Amino acid sequence: MVPSHNIFSIQSKTDFESTALRIFDFQYNNNPVYRQFCIHLGTPKNVSLLSEIPYLPIEFFKSKKVLVGNKNVARHFTSSGTTGNQHSTHYVVDLQMYQQSFQKGFEHFYGNISNYCLLALLPSYLERQGSSLIYMVDDLIKKSGHPESGFYLDDLDSLAQRLGRLDKGGTRIILIGVSFALLELVEKYSFNLQNTIIMETGGMKGRRKELVREALHILLRAGFGVDHIHSEYGMTELLSQAYSQEKGIFRTPPWMSVSSRDTEDPLTGQNFGRTGGINVIDLANLNSCSFIATQDLGKVYEDGSFEVLGRFDQSDIRGCNLMVL
Repeated sequence: MVPSHNIFSIQSKTDFESTALRIFDFQYNNNPVYRQFCIHLGTPKNVSLLSEIPYLPIEFFKSKKVLVGNKNVARHFTSSGTTGNQHSTHYVVDLQMYQQSFQKGFEHFYGNISNYCLLALLPSYLERQGSSLIYMVDDLIKKSGHPESGFYLDDLDSLAQRLGRLDKGGTRIILIGVSFALLELVEKYSFNLQNTIIMETGGMKGRRKELVREALHILLRAGFGVDHIHSEYGMTELLSQAYSQEKGIFRTPPWMSVSSRDTEDPLTGQNFGRTGGINVIDLANLNSCSFIATQDLGKVYEDGSFEVLGRFDQSDIRGCNLMVL
């Protein structure tokens, strides 16, 4: 039976854990890829603690159809493939679930999108098909209702002019952009913004040398004239996002949780504050898999917040013999 609990009404840790356990039971019984993975590890069908639930390596989304049952797929999202030759594919059965997740997640941290003019500088995503980020931002642009909200591909001149004019006029703005494009903008123009949130989505997408987040944020703060740079943490394989509003510390909405694993033993949890592989529980992934072991490295803190410090190299990924399943 599909868990009937509304994940977006979760209010407490206890509520989250009980819902996650029900979703594990549902996915164990109805997702063939995840069930086979659990059986291979010797995970029992019935678990009573979150710590007993195994996390599916995110690489499975590249080689398997990670899907509950034989449901009709409404849409599939694909990764950019910049970190490897194969693309990840997330088969989405319920687009309304995705829409609710990113809308309510945004509201949890920033309030109603209608309070902002949303400007999007996402060239590497706009230039391909199947981006879940473009789907999300396009929907938020429409819901902002602001006549000047919109996407920019490579027209930095128009974007700079509009950004400066709107900010000076007191309009509340969110400029969301891929890292390399935001850097290109501040290399060409200088700003002193008073009413704008700058939100980077990470990644140079092969266009520039990768920078650690702290170094990137120093450059962006100086270029835009702002005190803080915000960040969005999301990926093709997840239907929810975490946000950082300062200092690179991410927080999750109530239906999402992050933990870390030992870098040498993917089945062993890592202590708070120590670097490990990032594991994510995303309850919005009801019809795929809610328990994902990402390729990101980071630190998770006792209050549930986390930092992203980098990624595993392909040579560093442990436990990939499980991919033969």
